[in-house]
Amino acid sequence: MMTAPTATARYEGQLRTEATHVASGTIIQTDAPVDNHGRGEAFSPTDLVGTALGTCILTTMAIVAERHDIELKGSTVQVKKTMSQDAPRRIAQLNVDLQLPASLSESDRTLLERVAHTCPVALSLHPEIRQEIRFVYE
Repeated sequence: MMTAPTATARYEGQLRTEATHVASGTIIQTDAPVDNHGRGEAFSPTDLVGTALGTCILTTMAIVAERHDIELKGSTVQVKKTMSQDAPRRIAQLNVDLQLPASLSESDRTLLERVAHTCPVALSLHPEIRQEIRFVYE
């Protein structure tokens, strides 16, 4: 049984692609990074991996937060990607900094921090990619 693709992408030239989310029609563009022959004018494919991790953590935490009547609206995430220095070129580390409400109770913090480490993207990444997740309550 064939299922519809999640996304399609087309090479646009000059190391750029345009990807379309099939269900919604949302379009994103990628560009090779400056340190790999590109212009760095859009997300690189590896930037999207880091972004996927950060947004997956926030989304998964929000799903659990809704179940427990915990408000996370306005929480943010910053992701820093570090590429390997040796061949083959790959993501070596992803640092994820989450800014969450200071008003969260100790038990809510414990719950959400556990959930953050078990989001589907975090569990799908190769174990050699170091994932450093930091929680800041402000």
